[in-house]
Amino acid sequence: MTAENSHNRSATNEGISFAEAFDLINPHLYTVEERIRAQAKAFDPAVEGYISYICGAGGKRLRPALALLAAGATGKITPAHVDLAVILELIHIATLVHDDIIDGAELRRDQPSANAKWGNSISVLLGDVLFAHALKLSTNFSNSDISRRIADAAAEVCSGEIIQTQRRFDLKLTTTDYYRIIEMKTAALFSAACELGAFISEASPTIISGLKAYGTKLGVAYQIYDDILDIAGSEEETGKTLGTDLQKGKFTLPILLLLQSGKDLGSIRDLLLKDDPAAISELASMVDRSGVLENSKRIARTKISEAVEHLGAIQENRYAGGLHAIPNHLSHLLDQL
Repeated sequence: MTAENSHNRSATNEGISFAEAFDLINPHLYTVEERIRAQAKAFDPAVEGYISYICGAGGKRLRPALALLAAGATGKITPAHVDLAVILELIHIATLVHDDIIDGAELRRDQPSANAKWGNSISVLLGDVLFAHALKLSTNFSNSDISRRIADAAAEVCSGEIIQTQRRFDLKLTTTDYYRIIEMKTAALFSAACELGAFISEASPTIISGLKAYGTKLGVAYQIYDDILDIAGSEEETGKTLGTDLQKGKFTLPILLLLQSGKDLGSIRDLLLKDDPAAISELASMVDRSGVLENSKRIARTKISEAVEHLGAIQENRYAGGLHAIPNHLSHLLDQL
């Protein structure tokens, strides 16, 4: 490939906007959305209303988008890809229900969270039944490797949440530990969406492997962004409860970098272990003053660049451009923080 051709290919793949990427797959995403909302009818009438509520709140639908874009980048989007997108989003919704219970979050997508509305007992069972339903749907794939990979990803997400909960208020948590946790709890579904989107298209092992790695790196970058947002964002803009990480003793990247800075270490440790809103506010101020948010953004941008590198083997088309657009958009969101 000549340098000129390589430049033209890069310009084509990277020239599509985030909105245009979603426009490419919009008809399929509409089907995914309708299918997600219709899932409530599969449940007992006594449960249907609860499922309808948690599945009808909408969302970014990033995991379905990644599955569909990976499909289009490696072949043709088929009904099996739509099935995959629905299943992965149902698993994601189930994890959000459980996350909100763990965090005591009262808002999710500008409306009361399930636990705020019905309490923890019903909400934990709602998450459970939605997990079970999604895994049941995954058994409809003719290739059992697909359902097995989905089950593995679901187990990884839950395992990541368990480890994170286990390590709450743990001052010995390292950045290596943190990356391992977020690779499991967030990146696992990003990775599965990209990998299986290509697998269903019967792409080459090299392409499948590359898209899997792209999804993992993108998922890690996205979680770092979300962790920065929990400290530096506003609830009005995000539509969800913020500040829960510090309250619940989840030491995310900005806090770990603050601890590594070595400044006021004793004060920082004391504040981290206090169950006090004033301590949380003081920690947020220290994070803001210390420059660790900028360092966290820099690390997120590095992960984004690493994700994009894994797209190099994919043949040029607009769907491949869409896969470039998502990390580009994430970089833009980081710039706005």
